[in-house]
Amino acid sequence: MYKSIAVLGAGAIGSSLAADFSRAGYDPLVIDQWPAHVDAMKTNGLHVTMPEGAWTVPVRACHICDVSTLDPELDVVFLCAKSYDTRWMTELVAPCLKPDGVIVGVQNGLNNEAIASIVGITRVIGCAFELSAEVFTPGRLQRNSDHKKAWFGIGELTGRVTPRLREIESIMSCVGTIAVTTNIHGAKWAKLVNSSMILAPFGVLGLQSYQAIEIPEVVRLCIRLGRESMAVGAALGYTIDPIFGLTAEEFMGSTDEIVEKLLVTIIRHHGAAAKQVRGVVLQDFLKGRRAETEYLSGLIVAKGKEARVPTPANAAITEVSRRIRRGVLQPGRSNLALIEELADRS
Repeated sequence: MYKSIAVLGAGAIGSSLAADFSRAGYDPLVIDQWPAHVDAMKTNGLHVTMPEGAWTVPVRACHICDVSTLDPELDVVFLCAKSYDTRWMTELVAPCLKPDGVIVGVQNGLNNEAIASIVGITRVIGCAFELSAEVFTPGRLQRNSDHKKAWFGIGELTGRVTPRLREIESIMSCVGTIAVTTNIHGAKWAKLVNSSMILAPFGVLGLQSYQAIEIPEVVRLCIRLGRESMAVGAALGYTIDPIFGLTAEEFMGSTDEIVEKLLVTIIRHHGAAAKQVRGVVLQDFLKGRRAETEYLSGLIVAKGKEARVPTPANAAITEVSRRIRRGVLQPGRSNLALIEELADRS
């Protein structure tokens, strides 16, 4: 039985897990690199606001620099870091992982191979998820997805359904709906397809989801991005696994039909909180921090080159995001014309 649990990375997703694990009595060690956030959690607990209500829960938080001093022995680490922080954070926590311990990668992008290269494939569980949340103020979490709407698909990298996978399912059941899959690689790619349509595009356009879905030109761009991402996945041999609670039957049909279902489903999941939801890339731009675009749209471009599948729209999104990071551009709807120009030029 897993008793010693850590959440590594207490951003929006990590804080959501930490709050629910703590309320459920698991007493996770919550580790983060934002000093003010850690200090606020240590002093006042983690305050959560969500459609179901608001509450404050005590959490056992620590600064990332204190990990080596604490030297915990951990059964399970829920890695909720940005993709670009995956390797060094895995190296940091690897010495604390028990011999039979496991890391669950609750992240956007495709980072399971990077984690496995450090701790071994047998000590990694993959996770695809849908949960909207934000942390802009230390110690305060705004969770937009209630427990009924939040969805997590988990799976062993080997495709087996193991006792430890079932135990992780049980632990995570307090956070949302948990689905066990024998095709976590396909589920992760399906989430990447969805991310390529929504996260970076809406971020560079400075739009919330409910706004973007009402603009025909943006919807057409989303479909184009998803079509490219599906083509790359197919060329690389991925079999798309249903995500977000959709059935296998709902994932049947043409590429465009599947892409449109993914797009509509994610918007529908936001429900009454839609006007509060800001995608993670847009959040990063608003915070003035590095976004994960290179590990989302940029990853599609890199994998497309491997598979010799053109990805001009994803390449355009990646380039505009780079310009925003350099301060040459600002997020805004005016970037749509530039994206179309760059994509058509390619």
